[in-house]
Amino acid sequence: MANIFLTPKKIISGKDALALAAGDLQKMGKKALIVTDATMVKLGNVALLEKVLKEADTDYVIFPEVNFEPNDLVVNQAKEVYQKDNCDFLIALGGGSPIDTAKAAAVLLADDRPLSVHMGKVIDVVRPSLAAIPTTAGTGSEATRFTIINDTATQTKMLLSGPCLIPDLAIIDPAFTMSAPPSVTSHTGIDALCHAIESYASRKAQPLSDTFALSAIKRIFTSLPLCYENGNNEEARIEMSLAALEAGISFNNSSVTIVHGMSRPLGALFHVPHGLSNAMLLEECMNYVADAAYDRFAEISRHLGFASKEDDKTATEIFLKQLKRLLKDLHVPSMSEYGIDKETYFSHIDKMAQDAYASGSPSNTIKPIAVEDMKELYRKIYK
Repeated sequence: MANIFLTPKKIISGKDALALAAGDLQKMGKKALIVTDATMVKLGNVALLEKVLKEADTDYVIFPEVNFEPNDLVVNQAKEVYQKDNCDFLIALGGGSPIDTAKAAAVLLADDRPLSVHMGKVIDVVRPSLAAIPTTAGTGSEATRFTIINDTATQTKMLLSGPCLIPDLAIIDPAFTMSAPPSVTSHTGIDALCHAIESYASRKAQPLSDTFALSAIKRIFTSLPLCYENGNNEEARIEMSLAALEAGISFNNSSVTIVHGMSRPLGALFHVPHGLSNAMLLEECMNYVADAAYDRFAEISRHLGFASKEDDKTATEIFLKQLKRLLKDLHVPSMSEYGIDKETYFSHIDKMAQDAYASGSPSNTIKPIAVEDMKELYRKIYK
């Protein structure tokens, strides 16, 4: 069976990647809209980009209004600033939220209908040029055909998709991840781990996506604890930047599954950051689907050196124990510890399960999953 494999047109990665990308940014247009957030300005990351653009004689406007769960309102604001200031390309700088916002704004600039009209459809528009510079090693959005935007009218997270959403240029410079605090390092790193594991255990997995997924999982198990313990470990940060990119490329060409499907309603209703909501769900979701994919999880276990000659079921159990240990070492809070009220949470379980199912992601899981299965998982996950 033939497969299509999609990546950004160009990827520049490694130490000093931003400086190397100056010429490419200059060729993208005359005036950039930098889509970012206030934290990136405060940390000086935007200033680093400004310096490179000035040296490349490229004009720009800064749009620092993105919040951690971007919605259709902020996307519209970005579009309006782009048009008002006569920009001709976009640069996203930040975590998944600025990158997702820039992608969605690019769609609106090509098609000014509400973003909700694209739900469930393959977006195919001729958008402005787009560069993505991730500052966390997690979402992989710099390499994917997806964007997730909160619909303020319905309080649901819209999963929008289309090859045109893949950035033209991805700049993977680990210097931007060095300032991430331990909690952000943990949650975004686990998000990347979710991407890689889910894509490997997806019905849509293919040989090339498997290669990127296994490589990402190994890098994450090795380097994420090192980054968490010492944010200044440059080599570990480089490895995690590559892992997040690999994981993004992997699920871009296979899919995410149950974790992401159940994560989006949790984020939309309780405003839990995307990476953290995935982290809260990962262990129980993988425990649930494992018996339908012993061969796949066993291969992960052997690739990581956790198992060798054990049968698939035993090798899977070893991997799941190691996964539980990793999550514990990274101090993922429970939902109650995070402050989610139990009564309110349980009152929303029916809606969350329905919304998760409607997203389509759970159906990509190797194990068949119904709405009732997810209701039970939501109940079990609350601790």
